[in-house]
Amino acid sequence: MFPSDPDALVIGAGCAGIAAARALAARGRSCIVLEGGARPGGRAWTESESLGLPFDHGASWLHQADDNPLTPFAHALGFAPLDHDRFRERLLSAHGRLATREERRAFAAAEDAFWAAIEAAAADGAPDRPAAEAAPRGGPWDATIAHWEGAQICAAELSRISLHDLAATALDGPNLVMRAGVGGLVARLAEGLPIRLHARVERLRWGPRGVTAEGAFGALAARAAIVTVSTGVLAAGGIAFDPPLPVETQEAIHALPLGLLTKIAFRADHPEAPDLPPFNSLRRAVEHEGDRPMSWISRLFGEPLMIAFCGGSRAWELAHDPAAAEAAAREEAARVFGARAAAALGPAVVTRWAEDPLFRGAYSHAVPGARAARTTLARPLADGRLVFAGEACHPRYAATVAGAWLSGAEAARNLA
Repeated sequence: MFPSDPDALVIGAGCAGIAAARALAARGRSCIVLEGGARPGGRAWTESESLGLPFDHGASWLHQADDNPLTPFAHALGFAPLDHDRFRERLLSAHGRLATREERRAFAAAEDAFWAAIEAAAADGAPDRPAAEAAPRGGPWDATIAHWEGAQICAAELSRISLHDLAATALDGPNLVMRAGVGGLVARLAEGLPIRLHARVERLRWGPRGVTAEGAFGALAARAAIVTVSTGVLAAGGIAFDPPLPVETQEAIHALPLGLLTKIAFRADHPEAPDLPPFNSLRRAVEHEGDRPMSWISRLFGEPLMIAFCGGSRAWELAHDPAAAEAAAREEAARVFGARAAAALGPAVVTRWAEDPLFRGAYSHAVPGARAARTTLARPLADGRLVFAGEACHPRYAATVAGAWLSGAEAARNLA
């Protein structure tokens, strides 16, 4: 299954690594994919054992589906994707009740104003700065929208995010969901590839004559390497590079930290459990300074599953205590659904991306002033002997499986 003298090593079997391996194969080039964990897929992982239902621990949607490179695969492989936006109602909770239709209209108008302000501030030639500085303030919904677009969508507060990166990576619909999960699709796309599991790379020697990857598995040499591990792992020194990476590459890695979005998924079989219709989403309004609400998705495909989303600084504070994260989500449920409905929620599973040494977070954002970091990180080194890939490397589809896929395929084309 594994070539004895591979043209390339692909480090990491997430979406970028899978795309890179498939692209190399299409070009007639051999490779070995070295995956440190027990499964392919990376941050796209669907599992059914914890709650008896398919649950996407990581990536959940195919965003901007009409242009998404994974959409054709989803249809061709029988995953029957549905446009989430066609089936869901976006609900808003404010001060212990559902917002009125008029309040929701005002919220939508404020959201449009937010993006108009961001796009205007990020116009050509404008200096980069924290996105929070360009966001509208003082309106009744402005704090809620800033929290939603920052912590809950980008997995980091707007004060930590580059204005230009936020504007460049904002995506539209359709947003596709699949009963078998995005992780299920990515796992299918990994089938038949030369993936070596439990092969964590600890050191990578690289230069104009080729590369050698070293770890508990031994040492493997090739003409070139594509490194697809997360910037969280790279910034933590998870792989030692010999010689050290160029300063500009190291700076790009540290300028693209991973944020954190934790999901707390509950079985909701009890008749008194929250009864939002399938596919609906619910956001709670920010009610005071320092309030960091969670948001909810209800009963995808009619399954008895309620998923709370907790992002940004609050997610990091709860990252090492899943019991506390579950308790916080139950408290949030009581605020928006009522105490009786919250008490009727069943067993829960809490995602653990921050604690996993193979990831160390959810997905990347560029810090203020680092608008060019994604392009810098993707730039081939040693005449194409070493190329980085992954969602953090894509200037448009960053933080998504689409960005990871496109970056991996591009890295394969740029390899020596």
